[in-house]
Amino acid sequence: MSMRDLIPWNRSSSVPVQRGEEGAPFLTLHREMNRLFDDVFRGFELSPFRFDRVFDRVGSWPSIEVSENDKEVRVTAELPGLEEKDIEVQLSNGTLAIKGEKRAETKDNDKLFSERFYGRFERRIPIDDVDEDKVSASFRNGELVITLPRSAEAQRNVKRIAINGK
Repeated sequence: MSMRDLIPWNRSSSVPVQRGEEGAPFLTLHREMNRLFDDVFRGFELSPFRFDRVFDRVGSWPSIEVSENDKEVRVTAELPGLEEKDIEVQLSNGTLAIKGEKRAETKDNDKLFSERFYGRFERRIPIDDVDEDKVSASFRNGELVITLPRSAEAQRNVKRIAINGK
């Protein structure tokens, strides 16, 4: 497999035909229709069938996971290749901000293709009803875990609603 096989085609080139597709006209039609829609929506910086492109442009790195229960909100961010000194965590006006910068380890000008992320990043997550004085964060093996305990008032205001079946 050559490096060219890994790089998606552009507008000026035709859709590459995979092995075994020569006798599959519907598969070829399907791929051509996808290419057509991609070309139409390319000017709007989004594609209706490839949502990962939309999130890439919005700045969805690092990947995060938010979970909550009655007592706390937990935010986990995957930050491979970074150290604690490269990351900044702030909580202000009901918004948790995770900021930092990932620098390239080497200056390799011979790269033909790279899907790795380098540069500054920032994620903002709205967080309500937490005790700001008890927020804690830990970083280990490229994983940042931020624990935000709920305020006493927020814990009291939680009301369980029973679900009755018929």
